[in-house]
Amino acid sequence: MQSYGKYSNIVNFPQTNVDIVPVLIFKKINHLKAYLHQKKKQGQSVGFVPTMGALHSGHLSLIQASQAANTLTVCSIFVNPTQFNNPADLEKYPRLIEKDIVLLEEQGCNILFYPDVNEMYNQGEALPQIDLLGIDLRLEGEHRPGHFKGVATIVKKLFDAVEPHRAYFGQKDFQQVMVVKTLVQQLNIGIEIISVPTRRESNGLAMSSRNLRLTDAERQHAAIIYNTFLWAKQQLLTVPPKEVEAAAAQRINATNGATVEYFSLADAHTLAPVEVYNPAQKVVALTAVNMGAVRLIDNMLMN
Repeated sequence: MQSYGKYSNIVNFPQTNVDIVPVLIFKKINHLKAYLHQKKKQGQSVGFVPTMGALHSGHLSLIQASQAANTLTVCSIFVNPTQFNNPADLEKYPRLIEKDIVLLEEQGCNILFYPDVNEMYNQGEALPQIDLLGIDLRLEGEHRPGHFKGVATIVKKLFDAVEPHRAYFGQKDFQQVMVVKTLVQQLNIGIEIISVPTRRESNGLAMSSRNLRLTDAERQHAAIIYNTFLWAKQQLLTVPPKEVEAAAAQRINATNGATVEYFSLADAHTLAPVEVYNPAQKVVALTAVNMGAVRLIDNMLMN
């Protein structure tokens, strides 16, 4: 087993390619902070990619964006219990740590922060109350009460642990990016938040760790989400937004196995509903669709 001094316990997995440099794996916040403090003193910049694991090409695109702009890239893998409304959903969330570590090493990621729940949450801890200006109450927040409070809490904890210069999030979680940007503004945290475009599968389905739970048939049927975004973008030029929303939901619901929770056309800066379309207003379409037993979210900018 390799040793990296006092900072870290290294999980040892077999290396398939001797040219691949092992990723440094930290499980303790104080070890991670001590290591990064030394690197920052040397003038190195830190990019951070927080994830819940089950990594795919979308996650790797975030790591690539970080590597292009920073000296060191830290990826975290932590399945955060406070952002799950449904305990069964938390239990079923895919955990593929050995595969994830191989992907990180192949990508050349420098550091993996892989804490357990007790490291991130102290028993009886009073969680911080963060004003997210109501963004957390719309759409996902309405359908998953408390979800974004959990997201904001863990992101703040991870930011405190890593103290990066920049942090990278996928545009697929559009509302989450808005929540994180609001968190940073409200708490005056000196971290640049960068949103990276959504990676999609060949049929247009947004890449997601949850896709692993789809059957082959469901994966194909889920292409209706992307296709409906493209359709809505054209319709919005001549049809009132509320009519587009209703017709879009009908299109998706007509697909085998699909049930729409919401399909919304919203202001891309506030998530306020769009009543009248104005091409000068930046508009985003957002949806949540249950495909069988798997809940999928996606979005697309309309202009």
